[in-house]
Amino acid sequence: MNTHVAFFGDGERTFGLTPDLIIELERKTGAGIGSLCLRFPEGNFRHAELVEIIRLSLIGGGTTPKDAAALADTYAAKRPLSEPFPIAVAVLQAVWSGTPTPTQEGQAPANG
Repeated sequence: MNTHVAFFGDGERTFGLTPDLIIELERKTGAGIGSLCLRFPEGNFRHAELVEIIRLSLIGGGTTPKDAAALADTYAAKRPLSEPFPIAVAVLQAVWSGTPTPTQEGQAPANG
């Protein structure tokens, strides 16, 4: 599983979607993971999808389901979209492409 770490709510959190959580995300949103990965970064999403991505990826990152629900409700559902949106996009990008390594982020490889 590829993860994403970001400040969310009151501290740094790890986000990730396991295969089982991807299935749950598809069930909860009624959308396939491929569709979510392709349309979400372009801003084509429902609010409920955004909140579910945050909630489920918090669980995948190690947050308890109860705490994930509370965090998603407080810091995703009830905050401006500009706050949780980049995290949701990063989580979906990690599912689609994997987590970037330092070389993928623009640093030169160690051997030149």
